[in-house]
Amino acid sequence: METQQASDTPDPTPANEPILPRLGLRGSLRFIWRQLTSMTTALVLLLLLAVAAVPGSLLPQRSVNPAQTDQFLAENGWWGELLDWAGFFEVFTSPWFSAIYLLLFISLVGCVLPRCVTYARQVVAQPPRTPRRLTRFTGYTRRPVESATAQEIQDRASKRLKRTGYRVRHLEEETGALSVSAERGYLREAGNLVFHLALLGVLIGVGLGYLTSYRGQITVVEGEGFANSLTGYDTFESGAWFNPDDLPPFRFTLDEFRAEFSTDTSNPKAFGLPTKFEADLTVEAPGRETFRKRVRVNEPLEVDGASAFLLGNGYAPILTVRDPEGNVVADGPVRAVSNDKNYTGQIVLKMPDASPKQMALVGIFAPTAVVDERGPHSTYAGLVEPKLFLTAHTGDLGLDSGVPTNAYQIDVSTLDQVTQADGKPLLMGLSPGESYDLPDGSSIEFRGVKRYAAFDVKHDPWQGFTLAMALTAAAGLMLSLFIPRRRLWVRAIPAGEGVEIEVAGLARSEDFALASDVARLADQLAPASPSAVPRGKGPRQ
Repeated sequence: METQQASDTPDPTPANEPILPRLGLRGSLRFIWRQLTSMTTALVLLLLLAVAAVPGSLLPQRSVNPAQTDQFLAENGWWGELLDWAGFFEVFTSPWFSAIYLLLFISLVGCVLPRCVTYARQVVAQPPRTPRRLTRFTGYTRRPVESATAQEIQDRASKRLKRTGYRVRHLEEETGALSVSAERGYLREAGNLVFHLALLGVLIGVGLGYLTSYRGQITVVEGEGFANSLTGYDTFESGAWFNPDDLPPFRFTLDEFRAEFSTDTSNPKAFGLPTKFEADLTVEAPGRETFRKRVRVNEPLEVDGASAFLLGNGYAPILTVRDPEGNVVADGPVRAVSNDKNYTGQIVLKMPDASPKQMALVGIFAPTAVVDERGPHSTYAGLVEPKLFLTAHTGDLGLDSGVPTNAYQIDVSTLDQVTQADGKPLLMGLSPGESYDLPDGSSIEFRGVKRYAAFDVKHDPWQGFTLAMALTAAAGLMLSLFIPRRRLWVRAIPAGEGVEIEVAGLARSEDFALASDVARLADQLAPASPSAVPRGKGPRQ
């Protein structure tokens, strides 16, 4: 009884249920590799790379404009800190962007190289044999030819197809019929491979360019110059393979900077918007005569493989500061860092040589100044009513500690603010040509205003290669889109004193002209007659 009950119990694993083999480590790795090197994965990664590059265009990048990045962080609080932590201000060097880049590179290599081998074999191989049943293919036509032999039809079809760019193959079939198998459109697959190989070249060019290029930002005041050396840059970044000795030894002087702004009061949104930025430079380079260059937005200075793009501009008030004994402790233009569209700029001037104590001037420069409930600020970007609003501070500026500090920032909480005789903070408002005497006998003179221009200097030795690969990719894509891949077959079947011909075609992609081309070939080999079988229909063999 117990044995009978045991036999009646259903088997949890039926004998006819298939048992799938385990992949194992090797099989799992092969599966992952096939998924990674599939064309679908490559396209997805390419799309991800394009999407990942979007924040680099929308958000300020620290390598391009550190000041604007710091301003964005200051204005956006925790949200800005979160974006900074995620690498959105250094997109193109972030780990997640690099991971997508490397995966796309590996995917393209694993996808394209095997296809190149397959394509090479197809190119040297003959067209495939003529199918036994042509009735299944596009434009099938069957017609009698009374005044020709099968050999003549085969030769005639071969010549016409070769003339239109087909590769042909002559075949003698078991039934005694002669046929021609023709194929063309190999450039379509070639264009597809060229596109992907060129895309791979773009990735290589971008990667090598990143390793060997350099990029730096400089700020030059009118009348001053810049020499292309590491010490001349405000900020400088280079690739791991860059050699500082490779910096081209050119220099230029900013002769004049011109800016124009809209004065159209009828359109409040357009009022004050910039209409022109131009910088006139005098350039000196070894082996070349000194020349002048006018730099505009997107019209950089090109010299010795380096490009200097006009990045920004602003005002630089000219100040002269003397100590109580009349010694000049500061003299020259001071760059005002603009923080709005009307060029309201922050001024920081550090004077470690001032006596009896080190001194710093902090304030605001406004090219068209007003003072209201918002405080001093500018209402227009043009130089209409320039004015300086300053406070003075004394104490240890921290410049002797050996720790690098930002020339445009200062922590006034560690300094003593200069006050008036009644103990109130000293606030100075100066127009060009005016001066102010401090309580300790020091003097500050506002002598005028100059313009300054900010440039982004970059050099990428692989830029030309990357451009060539991008153009090659575009050409390959055009070939793959507009060249049809197709096959045509012509069969000549002996029939009494004449022959019957069959003509049909097959397209590897959408080819709306294939049916008409098949009909045209049939008309050339055998003019239509009442006994001709309509295209697309015919007897099944």
